Amino acid sequence: MRIAVLGTGHMATTLASGFISAGHTAIFGSRDPQAHPELAAPVMATAAAMRDADLVVNALQASFSLEALTPLADDLAGKVLLDIGNAVSPAFELLYPNESLGELLQAALPATKVVKSLNTLPGTLAVAPHSISEATSVFLSGDDIEAKELVSALLADLGWGPAAQVDLGGIASARGAEHYFVLFAAMMQSFRGAPFNIRVVR
Repeated sequence: MRIAVLGTGHMATTLASGFISAGHTAIFGSRDPQAHPELAAPVMATAAAMRDADLVVNALQASFSLEALTPLADDLAGKVLLDIGNAVSPAFELLYPNESLGELLQAALPATKVVKSLNTLPGTLAVAPHSISEATSVFLSGDDIEAKELVSALLADLGWGPAAQVDLGGIASARGAEHYFVLFAAMMQSFRGAPFNIRVVR
């Protein structure tokens, strides 16, 4: 799979390395490609990176993702967009307390198939789920079944088997996954940065 990773920060580089290790091709999309010659995958202008991608991953800073991606509606038309962000303020307060970034992106990009996932756990664990001793859960939200199947297949390649994946339903359910960040941040502080995740027990 050819994956365009938008952004060049910690989450973007962590995910891209994981995608490459899982056998996929990763390309970074950046506003300033020349400023990042040292990354593990080629860096291209954002629109060029997305052009031939099977999947686009939004790893931009979530607080300005909506502003950054809305003008790219034509470039993203028909694409599957995996959104991993939690839009919070510097004080870790939710920027969209009555909505979610996933919902807002889908509304702003109606021709794009938005899937929310990988936003409820640390990036290092996202690409290495077996790095902690017990099996845990990862969540998906999205309106398009085939788009979720594509993301689900990628998650499986990363090590998240079917039993670990929880399909929450349409993109409106991304609100629950994003609002979990409040609890996630509290646990992150309590655990002093040690990797952790949650598991759904049925």
